[in-house]
Amino acid sequence: MYLIIPVFLSHQGCPHGCIFCNQHRITGPSKPVDAHAVAATIDTWLGRRQKKHRMVQVGFYGGSFTALDQSRQRELLGAVRPYLQSGRVDTIRLSTRPDCLDPGRIALLRRLGVGIVEIGAQSLDDRVLARAGRGHTASQVEEATARLRQYGLEVGIQLMVGLPGDSARRRMKTVQRVIGMRPDFVRIYPLLVLDNTRLARELKQARYTPLSLDRAVVATARMKRLFDQAKIPVIRMGLQPTPSLEKSLKAGPFHPAFGELVLSRLMFLRARKALRSHDHGRHLILHINRRDLSIFNGPRGRNVAHLRTAGLLDNVTVKTRRRQQRHTISLTPE
Repeated sequence: MYLIIPVFLSHQGCPHGCIFCNQHRITGPSKPVDAHAVAATIDTWLGRRQKKHRMVQVGFYGGSFTALDQSRQRELLGAVRPYLQSGRVDTIRLSTRPDCLDPGRIALLRRLGVGIVEIGAQSLDDRVLARAGRGHTASQVEEATARLRQYGLEVGIQLMVGLPGDSARRRMKTVQRVIGMRPDFVRIYPLLVLDNTRLARELKQARYTPLSLDRAVVATARMKRLFDQAKIPVIRMGLQPTPSLEKSLKAGPFHPAFGELVLSRLMFLRARKALRSHDHGRHLILHINRRDLSIFNGPRGRNVAHLRTAGLLDNVTVKTRRRQQRHTISLTPE
């Protein structure tokens, strides 16, 4: 298990103002970060390190890191260097824009100990990107990913669900295009409407309608299923809840356990498919990991209720066991 030490650079470096962006509200208020603050943050988190944490990463979040002045990048990354040299920190990760990843910038990251770069792509449909005011194209995401790989860096892709002008068909094309890029991991965020953004004004003018929570969960589940089939990990779904985020939220599919709702949806689909194909005249045991019981049951027991209503749990007993692989089910005769 990793210990990831977060350093937040709220909206620093980004040259654009996307239609949905109010970064200070997403991450919360951020004090000016300098080398001393980075070192102090690392020291604090290292004091909390547990035996289960095999590796330690320092993560710069919330801004477009490589859009910062090089002197600023050197200052912040240089603060981590003593910890890398002593072995107390294993690597650095950061997030940035695809159009700020030219060979010179990437070479600097590599020299200063960065091992993982997350690209805020959001979509790989140029019309959707333009509508969102992203200021970059889909091809720039692909080019940046290829360059990072040439320098031996791990690459993550961040995507959004519910962007203006997006659709299920365009979303699936984005997923297939991302799969073709073979990133090391993906994050998926539902688009939320925050105050003091252009999207909030469009909501007020009835020019934008956010996805409902159910639709966002279904869309994200479809995306995750394709990434799972391609063996590309989805390491997060949904935004981390913060008081600042919840206070500024105007509309949209926010849920503090959004990722669990998606996993529950996928568990339901797996169970329904397996149960539909079994011999209903025989009594079966449906095994799940004991840590997946709430995911299997679904919010307020909805999954089990639907399966019972469809008659799919007749002659079926649900049991938990430690050795069952997480987020899977198996059916065996009693």
